[in-house]
Amino acid sequence: MSTAAPEAPTLPFEFFELRVVRARRVTPSMMRITLGGGTLKDLVSGGRDQRLKLFLPQPGQEAPVVPVGSGESWFPEWQAMDPDVRGIMRTYTVREQRRTADELDIDFALHGAPGSVGDAGGPAARWAAAARPGDRVTVLGPLVPDNAAVDFRPPPATDWMLISGDETALPAVAGILDWLPAGTKARVWLEVPHAEDVQTLPTAADAEITWLVRDDAPAGASRTDVALAALRTAELPSGTPYAWIAGEAGTVKALRRHLVGERGFDRKAVKFTGYWRLGSTEEQLVAEALAGNPVNAED
Repeated sequence: MSTAAPEAPTLPFEFFELRVVRARRVTPSMMRITLGGGTLKDLVSGGRDQRLKLFLPQPGQEAPVVPVGSGESWFPEWQAMDPDVRGIMRTYTVREQRRTADELDIDFALHGAPGSVGDAGGPAARWAAAARPGDRVTVLGPLVPDNAAVDFRPPPATDWMLISGDETALPAVAGILDWLPAGTKARVWLEVPHAEDVQTLPTAADAEITWLVRDDAPAGASRTDVALAALRTAELPSGTPYAWIAGEAGTVKALRRHLVGERGFDRKAVKFTGYWRLGSTEEQLVAEALAGNPVNAED
């Protein structure tokens, strides 16, 4: 099996000024925004869970304000800007990039509806829900496929994959499954608010996907309980595993502790990322990250 990729070097990223081409509701809890622009041909996705920095305009602005340069100095320059003026920065995953039309899809988990996640109507979710063709955004994206914003990197000796995430991680999981070679053994657990949020995820891998619908959870069950209970009772394949888990920070940490402490997974073979945290707003998480306390920090 050849699923491994070399460790990502530090490679160049560039700002891309893009416009909304179209917006459509994929499921009740997911909005897909298609972006286009003349420079998009130079953006090169590495596939899998390829991350981008998305910059949105502040209220009243036609376009986001971002640093002039895109080298290593862009972040301190953005950080030094007036928070009420600089572009609203969020991290998202490339859902799909199409070269034929030079289009880029980004899926947004919508906030504020019954069963949705995160704070009720954060800036990115509000923007996505109201996006119209012609709306302007800026993306900081890679210029080469093997870049530091790809996290899914199974070691060469991996026999099978364990993948777990909630709706915020669904676009990344979709990218991973699309990338996995034919015959790769994968066990996947995906948590969504409603049965209508289940999606078809094409893959050539030998993937067994289990959907965890929170509508069916016992009254009062936390999100952590739903995902952790599923993995605790699961019969896992034999061989050397590689785990990728993402979503709500508390759930992610609980699953990692289970895999390492109870299942005996090698810590280095578990990639975990907190995309959001129950009870915290997007702005609070961004502020913590700027202060050097990321949501996915280890216990």
